[in-house]
Amino acid sequence: MKCILIYSGGLDSTVLLYHLIDARHEVLALSIDYGQRHRKELRSATAICRRLGVKHRIADLTTLTPLLAGSSLTSPEVKVPEGHYAEDNMKATVVPNRNMILLSVATGWAISVKADAVAYAAHAGDHAIYPDCRQEFTDAMEKAIALADWHSVRLERPFVTWTKADIARRAAELKVPVEQTWSCYQGDEVHCGRCGTCIERREAFYLANVSDPTPYAPNAPSVEELVANDWKLTA
Repeated sequence: MKCILIYSGGLDSTVLLYHLIDARHEVLALSIDYGQRHRKELRSATAICRRLGVKHRIADLTTLTPLLAGSSLTSPEVKVPEGHYAEDNMKATVVPNRNMILLSVATGWAISVKADAVAYAAHAGDHAIYPDCRQEFTDAMEKAIALADWHSVRLERPFVTWTKADIARRAAELKVPVEQTWSCYQGDEVHCGRCGTCIERREAFYLANVSDPTPYAPNAPSVEELVANDWKLTA
């Protein structure tokens, strides 16, 4: 299979990159610069693809940034919320229609190079607070992608029934350089260890019983503290 992977440089998409290569598929990686606060993820994506010898492209969609305002990921004046994704304030991290934009660009490249599929790392832990992570949305997109051109492209979601902990276990099996991936929404020098995606990342490694080599900020709570407080921040 020849596929276009929507590749952020984060944990999930990096494990999927290694997973597809392990299955002997031909992978072309596509990252999107939409003006996200955590653009450091793009540097991670570039470095990992270079290491693997994977063709990698970054689509510059920064002219869309003003149209995607109101999210903490695209508007500097909106604070990145901390704590578990279950908290209602995590809606501040929603980027309007992001997944449709990413899937559309990836589908265009797939059609252009006659790829068989577009792949992305949707998993069972994706959150209901993100409307474009819902099963109904991705099912509709799958149908639209197949109809977009005479060259039919399918949507591959091999992790759709996996938990985040399953992905962490697969990372260990494939010897993914987890410490080189980037998840944190803050985009500082090291992971903050406090935002929703950092908490989710730390929880996944803990539940998978796999060592997490990610460097976190000095003020980040320990895993022991998070477990004791049911993954909630206390300060």
